[in-house]
Amino acid sequence: MSDTLADKSQLDPSKRTWLIATGCAGTVGGVAAAIPFVSTFQPSERAKAAGAAVEVDIAALKPGEKMTVEWRGKPVWIVKRTPEQLESLKKTSAQLADPKSERKPSELTPEYARNEWRSIKPEILVAVGICSHLGCSPSDKFQMGAQPSLPDDWQGGFLCPCHGSTFDMAGRVFKNKPAPDNLEVPPHMFLSDSKLLIGEDKKA
Repeated sequence: MSDTLADKSQLDPSKRTWLIATGCAGTVGGVAAAIPFVSTFQPSERAKAAGAAVEVDIAALKPGEKMTVEWRGKPVWIVKRTPEQLESLKKTSAQLADPKSERKPSELTPEYARNEWRSIKPEILVAVGICSHLGCSPSDKFQMGAQPSLPDDWQGGFLCPCHGSTFDMAGRVFKNKPAPDNLEVPPHMFLSDSKLLIGEDKKA
C-alpha cells in the first residue's frame, strides 16, 4: 500500500512540466486581466461623452488665439482675448439681443459668467461652439472691420455660415438674427493660471 501511495505522490515529468506551464500561463493571464481594470480609473471615451470633466492646459495659448476641446461630444472653444477684443465688448451692447445673458441663465450662462465678458477671467472665454439656431458651428471672425456677410463696423466675433447669425467676442448673439440665444458657457473652473477644468465648476 505504501508503494502505491509513493507512486501517486510522484508526478510523471511530462505532467509536471505541463502543470508548471499551465500555472505560469494562469499567472500571466491574471496580470493581463488586471491591466484593463486599472486603466478604467482613467476617463474613457464613453465617460467623456457622458459628461466627465476635461482638464485643459492653456499655457501655450496666446492673445488672439483659440483652441478647441471636446466635452460631452461638443466642441468647446477657449479664446484668449486681446485688450482690443475686450474693449470691443463695450461697443456691441446696444446691438445685442441679450447683452446681460438674462435669457435661460441657468442653462446657458453660469452665475460666475453673467458679466460683460461672460467669463471668470476677462481675457479667457470658454464657450460651446454650437449655434443656438440649428446646431451649426460658427466660424471665427476675429478681424475687425468690413468683411463679406458682416457689417462695416464689425468688432470681431463669430459668424454662423448656415443662416448668418453673428456673435460678439463674448459669444453674445446680435439682434434680428435666426439664433435665439447666446452661445452656451459650460461649467468650468481654473485649477491654476494655466489649467482649466471643463465640466465642473466647484471642487469636490
